[in-house]
Amino acid sequence: MKSIAVYCGSGDGYNELYREQAYETGRMLAEKGLSVIYGGAKIGLMGAVADGVLNNNGNITGVIPDFLRNKEIVHEGLTDLVVVSTMHQRKLVMYEQCDAILVLPGGWGTMDEMFEMLTWGQLGMHTKPIGLLNINGYYDALKALNTTMVQEGFLGECARSILLFSDSLPELLDKMESYEAPDIPQVINKQTT
Repeated sequence: MKSIAVYCGSGDGYNELYREQAYETGRMLAEKGLSVIYGGAKIGLMGAVADGVLNNNGNITGVIPDFLRNKEIVHEGLTDLVVVSTMHQRKLVMYEQCDAILVLPGGWGTMDEMFEMLTWGQLGMHTKPIGLLNINGYYDALKALNTTMVQEGFLGECARSILLFSDSLPELLDKMESYEAPDIPQVINKQTT
């Protein structure tokens, strides 16, 4: 694992712990020598992750749609900035540049990014580890929902194992480093016709 995409909120949340842990995440990723790819903003948890990386001499690439860049939310100090036209292009560029995906607390955008990667993994389109950092129990309900989806027959146990949970970043990164994707046949051909 050399590069990691980080999905997280453009807001801070009500508990300062979220921002503190986002900064610490950036710091730890930089200290481990991992290149970070994220959404390019200077605000919210996204900005905290970027600051943690940059303040510890790490490399971070922001990927931002032009319409958001023009709202003056782009982080100015990034190692690299990729400007794209759409949110779909943003997700694709982030996916293409990473070896792994790390998810911190966030809202609809964070969920959209995470669920697309989970779906692609379930379809056998990639074998990248997807780790969810459960800061302050933020994702407890999602963990319970995963169990319900398996119990009710809408998600196989094999697909459930694609999403790695932990409330400890060091433990989560260890899980991601040792991750072996389940043997899921690719449902969709990667080549276009």
